[in-house]
Amino acid sequence: MSRCLALLALAVVTPLLAADNWPAFRGHGDAVSDAKVPTEWSEAKNVRWKTAIHGKGWSSPVVWGNQVWVTTADEVHSGKLKPVPGKGLSTDVVKVTFFAVCVDRNTGKVVHDIKLAEEPDPAFAHDFNSYASPTPVIEDGRVYAHFGAHGTWCLDTATGKPVWERRDLRCDHHRGPGSSPILWGDLLILIFDGFDVQYVVALDKRTGQTVWRQDRAIPYKTDDGDFKKAYATGRVLDVGGKPVLVCPSAEQTVAYDPATGAERWRLTHGGMNGSARPVAGHGLVYLTSGHTRQLLAVKEGVSGAVSRDAVAWQKERIVPTRPSLLLLGDLLFMVSDDGIASCLDAKTGKVYWSERLPGEYTASPVAVGGYLYFPSQSGKTAVVRAATEFEPVATNELAAGCMASPAVAGDALFLRTKTHLYCIAGK
Repeated sequence: MSRCLALLALAVVTPLLAADNWPAFRGHGDAVSDAKVPTEWSEAKNVRWKTAIHGKGWSSPVVWGNQVWVTTADEVHSGKLKPVPGKGLSTDVVKVTFFAVCVDRNTGKVVHDIKLAEEPDPAFAHDFNSYASPTPVIEDGRVYAHFGAHGTWCLDTATGKPVWERRDLRCDHHRGPGSSPILWGDLLILIFDGFDVQYVVALDKRTGQTVWRQDRAIPYKTDDGDFKKAYATGRVLDVGGKPVLVCPSAEQTVAYDPATGAERWRLTHGGMNGSARPVAGHGLVYLTSGHTRQLLAVKEGVSGAVSRDAVAWQKERIVPTRPSLLLLGDLLFMVSDDGIASCLDAKTGKVYWSERLPGEYTASPVAVGGYLYFPSQSGKTAVVRAATEFEPVATNELAAGCMASPAVAGDALFLRTKTHLYCIAGK
């Protein structure tokens, strides 16, 4: 009798879990969940499963139904260091093989390990980055694996078979790819902010064919392409009942009509290497400027060439260049690359607290059930209460560090370290 009750309970719970998805980088865009997941874990505590992921990839996990997907890349090295003009010495990568990996959400068992392509003598990617840093995006029946200029694939999630691929969208990432794809309606939107060219392109998600392409046309202050590249993922926001695609880049953030690619507005803020995804609320769009470490709260409803009068408030110094922001009600949270976590009033920019966390940070934090989770490069994840007073809750350590941002679905936190994918959940 007890076994029948257990099976019935599983039948009831599984559809509920399947309805709770994390489909893209930052989930549904804001990285906020009302789920209840553990605040404490270790290699021996609150780990439901742990699965090794081969190769190297900093892409975040995405979740749909009973599947969790990541991308990765196997690198073949010559064993030598080679000089790279303008980049110093680098390990000599002679071949890269690109993969999409799917694991079962409940057990961690590998369901698909799909070899997508091999690329001999690939373009340079900095050792700090990876060839598989863009996060895939998933929907019912399809997952879209993107590796920047190295290629984009649409896969059937049931069979793992490719539906279409594009390998002709080019740019010199100069340090490796970073921007993640966006699904909006029937469009898959990709951003290429390279050393040489910078553009946004929308593909028909059903066929992979180009629907529109818009060059950035940013008036850079230098001919040095190193100051033209960026790694940010855009976001489609609803502004006054109309969709606006906000795409940060080097020097400027430019907004487009996602249906046509027509430009709506652009703001000059300086900086390069920006990688944070925008968040919005309280009539403001929150942006960061990359290496100049500015946080700008831009008024919604702007158009054309936006002046600084449209910036309601801004902050400097404590601002991240890599991790994205968290907007939770009236509070804005962030962590700088060197580990300064801060809580600000989202309407005014008033700083409630700034405190140092252990380690350095590339992954973006998530807000889950009233707590903030900050995974570091060293493998320590600081958990802090989401409040106007700094209240640390726990510091949890895994065997390897996190470059990828977490995912949250059902009762689980999915953490990808440099070597493994973890499902963190209670019994």
